[in-house]
Amino acid sequence: MSETLFQALALIPALVFAIVFHEVSHGWTALMLGDTTARDQRRLTLNPVRHVDPLGTLIVPGMLALSGAPVFGWAKPVPVRQRRLNNPRFGMIAVAAAGPLSNLLLAAAGAVILGLLGKTLTGPAEGVMAYILLSLNYFLLINIFLALFNLLPIPPFDGSHIVEGLLPPDLARSYARLRPFGFPLLFILLLVVPYLFPSLNIVENLVVPPVTWLQEHYMRLALWVAGA
Repeated sequence: MSETLFQALALIPALVFAIVFHEVSHGWTALMLGDTTARDQRRLTLNPVRHVDPLGTLIVPGMLALSGAPVFGWAKPVPVRQRRLNNPRFGMIAVAAAGPLSNLLLAAAGAVILGLLGKTLTGPAEGVMAYILLSLNYFLLINIFLALFNLLPIPPFDGSHIVEGLLPPDLARSYARLRPFGFPLLFILLLVVPYLFPSLNIVENLVVPPVTWLQEHYMRLALWVAGA
């Protein structure tokens, strides 16, 4: 139990920060492209209280972590009004891409910090240092997973907005009709289908391999910074 609690205390802050930064990145990008909605609603802040969805940011990720399943979660979406963007179609692509990109940049920052801390270690990590290193490892994995998971072209994920913006107008309108059914579709594709047909597990087949590949390369960056 103490080990599980230790892991939860290392994982949850990393997850909350990654999700909140992801959402704020959407809002800041929208603001730069002409939509002030997020700023007007005071959502351009890293204060988690303004972004945390108790179910999606804490309960679901915590249960997934404890069960050993892939960890994902969500925050209250930052409001973006596409029509207020300077170029609504391509502006929405940029706003959607900002979230995953921000997570990949956070992962790079985490790898650098991990390498710098590793450089100072002269023996096995214990106590506070062990907690910090575990948190950074979780931080790396969570940000990479969050970035790639959100790029799945399933509404309401960021990948769906990118695909919609790249499709010809007629196809984009047809694709957008899926948006009201986003959460039931997620439930079916990510939980029901893998349960009934394990070989069709979208997360394991499409998300985990690139996550593993990127994690290895970020760890190489950490080792390079550490001089190993």
